[in-house]
Amino acid sequence: MRLIRIGEKLIDRDKVVRRIDDILKMRASGLSQTDVAKYLDVDRTFISRLETLGEVHKGGKIALVGFPVANKEELEKVAYEEGVEFIYLLTDKERWDLVSDTDGATLVNNLLELIQTIKNFDTIIFLASNFRGQFAESIIGKQVLTIEIGKSPIKEDVMVDANEIRSLIREIRRKGEAK
Repeated sequence: MRLIRIGEKLIDRDKVVRRIDDILKMRASGLSQTDVAKYLDVDRTFISRLETLGEVHKGGKIALVGFPVANKEELEKVAYEEGVEFIYLLTDKERWDLVSDTDGATLVNNLLELIQTIKNFDTIIFLASNFRGQFAESIIGKQVLTIEIGKSPIKEDVMVDANEIRSLIREIRRKGEAK
């Protein structure tokens, strides 16, 4: 128990954190602010302010998928900093290792699982060759935003402008907030 004195009050910090965790878990499970407020006997406006305080971004969920990228770590860092919810980037070596180390059935299952996962996102930024980009758009749909990093087949890692990706993510967020 970590106690903090504020004037005449003695505050149990751990109790406050547990209550906030309860509120966020209940909201994430789909309960309305009003329902959570009634259940926990707090003001609904407190819940709204708490969510605003911790909000990272508004708008739809974004995924960043791409291969073969030379600056994978830099792109992952940018995506993480900008609040991208799903990141799947491969270097050329990782791409070929994945193919050669996996049997056909498992590879197909993994690919289908990846497609199923990214279909749950509002926008998928896809870094790929012209052929792979068209293929992804035809399978996944209109939420794919392809950044062509080369003509197919790409046989080596490609440097992707991290600042361009950051700007694109921010533009997607701005448009999402405007809706």
